[in-house]
Parts: sequence; C-alpha cells; structure tokens
Amino acid sequence: MIEIPSDLHKDLLPLTFLLGQWAGAGVHDFPGSEKCNFGQEVSFTQDGRDFLEYTSHTWVLDNDGNKVRPLESEHGFWRIDADRKVEVTMVRDDGVVEIWYGELAAKQPQIDLVTDAVARTGASQPYTGGKRLYGYVKSDLMWVGEKQTPDVELRPYMSAHLKKVVTPDDVARWARALPEDMPDDGIAFFK
Repeated sequence: MIEIPSDLHKDLLPLTFLLGQWAGAGVHDFPGSEKCNFGQEVSFTQDGRDFLEYTSHTWVLDNDGNKVRPLESEHGFWRIDADRKVEVTMVRDDGVVEIWYGELAAKQPQIDLVTDAVARTGASQPYTGGKRLYGYVKSDLMWVGEKQTPDVELRPYMSAHLKKVVTPDDVARWARALPEDMPDDGIAFFK
C-alpha cells in the first residue's frame, strides 16, 4: 500500500512509492571482489522538505542466509523536478561520493540513474562511474547497479529484490483507520 504523508513536499509526490523501510536480498558479483549473496535494509524518509533521505546497509550472507559481515553502506538525498528529472547525492562507506542524475519513467514507477560526478578518497578502491535502475513492481522494490573502474568496463555488480517492512506503527495507524462499527461479516475497508 502506498501512503502519502500529509507533510510530504509537493515536489516529491512522484517518488512516494519509495517511502518507507525495505528489506531483502540480492547478489553481488564484480571482478576483483568476492561473489556473494547479500542482505539489504533500505530506508527512504522525508521531513517535509524537498528531498527524500536515503540510507542503505548491506551485508554478506552465508549459504544459510545468516549475516556474515557488512558489505556496503551508503547515505544520500533524492530530489525530483517538475520534468521528472531525478538527482541524487550519495556518500558511501568506502570513501566514494557521487552525484547521480536520471529520470522517473513517464508511465511506471521506474528510475534510471547515471553518475555525473565521482569523488574518491585515497582509501577508496578505483571507481569511475555507474548506473542504477530502480523499479516498483507488484509492491516490491527492485534495483540493479552497474559500475566501472579504470580496468573494468561498465557492468552489473549488484541487484536486489526488497519487500516493504511493516512496522508496529503502521499496524497501529491502520487499526485507528478502521471503522468504529465493524460489519457483521468482519470485513472492513480502510479509509
């Protein structure tokens, strides 16, 4: 279910499908690094200003799906303009800062992004740019990331399938929205 917060900045309405907490798993595979399955938690939040705040944490999973160790973390801010152009500023734990530009598709909740600028610290691994595709499919959030380095051409390196996390606050809010006089058959519709 997509809910529109009452304090959502009007410019962010097209990005409402991203809001919330997401969790799931995916695959990481890039030359020179460990191929693995990973778990992921993502949050997109807003506070009434003209951006979404984004946080992602990933970790390596063992063959039984247990957390082994952290993989990557990133934090950023997403904006969209009236022409559906999306801009993202992002910082990653490996010492990379990126500016991404892209577009929200006209008739579907899909965002294509490409790096416009990359800044790296001395501690970071070689990296020259990337692409990402985010899609909202059957109430799930899916994404694929591509990256390139001086030695490796642009290629997919991570992808994940995420489910919306239902919190106790969500359940309480939905319960408050139930009608006071429940029908005899027990079937109620949310307002």
